[in-house]
Amino acid sequence: MPRSRNTQGAIYMSMAMAGFSASDALSKSVIGNMNAGEIMFIRGLFTSILIYLIARKMGALRSWTIVLKPIIILRVLCEMLAAVTYITALGMMPIANASAILQSLPLVVTFGAALFFREPVGWRRWSAILVGLIGVMIIIRPGPEGFTPAALLCVASVLTTAGRDLATRSIDPEIPSLMVTVVTAITVAFFGALLMPALGGWHTPSLTALSHLLMASVLVLIGYQSVITAMRTGEVSFVAPFRYTSLIFSGLLGFIFFAEVPDAWTLAGAAIVIASGLYTFYREAKRRVAPLAQESEPRSPV
Repeated sequence: MPRSRNTQGAIYMSMAMAGFSASDALSKSVIGNMNAGEIMFIRGLFTSILIYLIARKMGALRSWTIVLKPIIILRVLCEMLAAVTYITALGMMPIANASAILQSLPLVVTFGAALFFREPVGWRRWSAILVGLIGVMIIIRPGPEGFTPAALLCVASVLTTAGRDLATRSIDPEIPSLMVTVVTAITVAFFGALLMPALGGWHTPSLTALSHLLMASVLVLIGYQSVITAMRTGEVSFVAPFRYTSLIFSGLLGFIFFAEVPDAWTLAGAAIVIASGLYTFYREAKRRVAPLAQESEPRSPV
């Protein structure tokens, strides 16, 4: 049975989260000797070169005037603002708190999809997304700090990231996803370079660190391409919740490579997230089966 576009989008989103999680693990392995801006710059530079060569080989490059299109400009601006606000917030608050706020992204994207694209979102899918968010909060367990300036920066990052994803959905299908990925990678590298002076400047990386960042750049490339394809394939409101799978991938990588053993609360929260994702799959399957069942019903002779 052929997969629906929503199912394809969910698979691509899960692939993107796996790629980003693995890339983050590789970056974590070198962050003791390099600052975040330097990692973003080097990883983004590698990614830009790789995706440019791939796009050129596949004939996906277009005139650079494409970046002057309003929707591309909007996406790039959202990408830049999301990076700046989130990185700034991370320097002002515990990463657990920042991550907890960022996990509200699927809800914001779903709301935006319903508001701007008029995508149908029934109460069952809303409930599944909310239950998944509760699972995330159980895993993160943020402290009661309230909306400090750092928390507000995280909220701004969520809003601009949602704007980026919604803008991706609105990009002309004639524009290759690879070209969009090239622009994204260059943007990340550029902002990493800007952040370096404020975060301690340049530190010459070892060959091992460079190899880790090269592998990380390949995984970021896979993540970028997969998330763009996901947002352009299925309904945003259906695909967005599969960002929660990053919690599963990150947990596994943390356990395997950094001996980070999840506690009972983390396992319970992960189970809730997985259950909400499975229920969303169930609702999508039921939506597909119902019209087919109606069409297959025998009609009474006239």
